[in-house]
Amino acid sequence: MIETLLIIEDEKLLGTELSRHYRSHGWEVILAKTLEEAKNLILKERIEPLLILSDMNLPDGNALDFMESIKKHVNYTEWLFLTGYGSVPDSVRALRLGAYDFLEKPCDLERLDLVVTSATRSALMQRRVIDQTTQGYRRYSPEAYLGRSEQAHTIRELLTKLTKVPFSALIIGGESGTGKGLTARILHYGGPRAQHPMIEVNCAALPRELLESELFGHEPGAFTGASGRHRGLLEQADGGTLFMDEIGEMPLDLQAKLLKAIEDHKFRRLGGEKEINVDVQIVAASNRDLELMTRDGGFRADLYHRLSVFKVILPPLREAIEDLNELVPLFVAEYNAKAGRQVKNIPDEVWQKLRSHHWPGNVRELRNVIERCVLFSDGHVFPLQWLQLPSQIPVIAPKEITLELTGETQNQAKAHQQGIYLPLDGSMALDDMDRFIIKTALDRADNNLTAAARDLGATRETLRYRVRKYHLKTVD
Repeated sequence: MIETLLIIEDEKLLGTELSRHYRSHGWEVILAKTLEEAKNLILKERIEPLLILSDMNLPDGNALDFMESIKKHVNYTEWLFLTGYGSVPDSVRALRLGAYDFLEKPCDLERLDLVVTSATRSALMQRRVIDQTTQGYRRYSPEAYLGRSEQAHTIRELLTKLTKVPFSALIIGGESGTGKGLTARILHYGGPRAQHPMIEVNCAALPRELLESELFGHEPGAFTGASGRHRGLLEQADGGTLFMDEIGEMPLDLQAKLLKAIEDHKFRRLGGEKEINVDVQIVAASNRDLELMTRDGGFRADLYHRLSVFKVILPPLREAIEDLNELVPLFVAEYNAKAGRQVKNIPDEVWQKLRSHHWPGNVRELRNVIERCVLFSDGHVFPLQWLQLPSQIPVIAPKEITLELTGETQNQAKAHQQGIYLPLDGSMALDDMDRFIIKTALDRADNNLTAAARDLGATRETLRYRVRKYHLKTVD
């Protein structure tokens, strides 16, 4: 790709020589003799120079004043200044305005070539960042949260407002598969930090020691195997966004360390003595109820209140079933393009089954179903036989457990004289079900560990392990 170099020089001989020299180096060179001519080239003819090489003093003004007025129209362009009357105030001002370099005439061409090469690399890097940001915004604008339902419309409105304010922390809630990752990217790429990094970490995917090292980094020798320095994710996200998925799985001691880093805007690497300052926007996500976890001791209340500056709770697909009308054709078109298929017609019977399904896996499950059907299709008709959906699941699908239910969680499980019913609609994670069963048994046994273990048919040590895991209380 041929890049454009704009030279602003009123000395005819020097301007001609520089133009000839850089054309021979593969540049498209445009020569302007005045600042007004350069202004017209940028604003009216819409040229996009990668580099601007300018004399400092032109017949119609000072090039620094011109740079200050026009810089917003050439975002990634690097500026180089040549002057026969260099002064300290001018050079200081040039660098403060963002000029790449300030050189005095006469300047040796070999030295100028080195500076031009370096400035070119810098400008190309800036262009890549701006292009990626622009593409990210187009892909992850608030309109990327699809759906025609009232719930989807409300979420889009909220995301639009949030992208316009410089929030420090936010929690995204909702069941698995509802689009928490997409929402986090919308908040980053649509907001004021879009030109800075977005770093993602799944807190449930890493063991405690590795998660700490990944978040805060480490110095050489901090632990066995730490042979070099590692910049942590907080440091890598400086100026941008750190998306912490499944934050409810983070160990309590790490939660305390994270809270201190968020509050103080600084932290130390593992094994380090120097404090590192960071400016990071935290977006945390969990499919568990963090507020309920704080009451049960599974999540730090101070960290929860620090993170919940704003909360975005995503609705499950079963509560916005009309969103299928927009999501299904979109996913069909996506996998048509990826797999070279031509599925166009979706029979009424397919729509009926899609709308009657409970979608415990939400949009993620829907995407997987559409992918399977499109890949196995033979023509233009969406294949019914590859839906492979289970029979319609009621809103609360009961599973009987031979325990008596206490009244504490009547909103999540329904009591029965000799058992309890747990919802299998995705509203309770497996760990939540496990915890609920154990807590119910302990309540029935007046928190006696031995009696509860006997009722559950488990060993005392097995139950003790789970009691510690879920931070429950016993009398022995």
